[in-house]
Amino acid sequence: MVFGKYLISMVHGSEPSCLTSLLNLMSNLININEFLKLNTEIPSVDVRSPAEFEQGHIPGAVNIPLFDNKERAIIGTIYKNSGQKDAVLAGLDLVGKKIRKLAELALKTSKNKQLIVHCWRGGMRSASMAWLFETCGIQCYIVKGGYKLFRQYIRDYFKLPFKLLVIGGMTGSGKSAILEEISTHAYQILKLEEIAHHKGSVFGNLGENPQNTNEQFENELFTILYSHDIEKPIFVEDESRNIGMNTIPIEFFNTMSVSPQIVAVMEKELRISRLVKDYGSYPKQELKVCIEKISKKLGGLNTKSAIAFLEDGNLEQAVDISLYYYDKTYNFGLSRKNSSEIIMIQMESSDPKKNANKIIEILSGKNII
Repeated sequence: MVFGKYLISMVHGSEPSCLTSLLNLMSNLININEFLKLNTEIPSVDVRSPAEFEQGHIPGAVNIPLFDNKERAIIGTIYKNSGQKDAVLAGLDLVGKKIRKLAELALKTSKNKQLIVHCWRGGMRSASMAWLFETCGIQCYIVKGGYKLFRQYIRDYFKLPFKLLVIGGMTGSGKSAILEEISTHAYQILKLEEIAHHKGSVFGNLGENPQNTNEQFENELFTILYSHDIEKPIFVEDESRNIGMNTIPIEFFNTMSVSPQIVAVMEKELRISRLVKDYGSYPKQELKVCIEKISKKLGGLNTKSAIAFLEDGNLEQAVDISLYYYDKTYNFGLSRKNSSEIIMIQMESSDPKKNANKIIEILSGKNII
């Protein structure tokens, strides 16, 4: 009976009284704060459909859906055309064939016979699947409010007054490498480009995995932020709000804009050398496509010249021309910063270790860290 009424409720968003009662009787309901603590010790299972999971999910969660995308569509169509009874029977047909598989997946995923279960709202699907898992001897914790409340929680979290220190510099300054070196001194860092799977420029997708949805980008960003102590400084690389197809949450981006800006000032020749090293191994055709993406900003003659140098194997000159656009863009962005404190630090080397040490030394002297 529980599964039968659940099948319809899952497709159409209603909430059968039997499942509401079942959920209320369960003692292991936990709120978001409790979930975030337990999630470090107990595996989390997302019982929504694969399509919902792909759109966005809590990092680290394992997807064990009752129905796959096709099955969910089938049940919905039957309900619309033939009514509840036929849809329930069809649903039971599908479920009956894989209850064992669902149970085996849950047992395999559990740790010490424990699981955290959540769905969209923390109600119907969670209660039904937790009931199934508990019949197999797994203790289940259900997240009250589910993934929906998690999303609300992280949007509020991005509004907190983080103590950010923004590491900037023109393209080729090695900001990400500097951040890595800063982290070796036990300071907190946040690598936005790594989370976004994109290095920010039109060349940013080269060598990277496909970007996640923006929803998932926010989820990953929150997870790393949440692991940090918000009472202590967090070093973050300077970025425009858009990193490829991902967008930094506006509240967090606004905090970045008013935070101290540490600008690594580096000679163009050093930056060119670094960029050639970072991008020189990629196929010329891929680099050409990237240059063509900024042709309107770069200008027709500059674009043509950069591509000609690229095809001749003169990467230094191709990069030099391309930096005309990026340097101009960076200076314009810096001039629009709301920060009351911009610290320019001259770098004599492209060595990220030396540059990180210099930044730490100067910030320590100013009692910023």
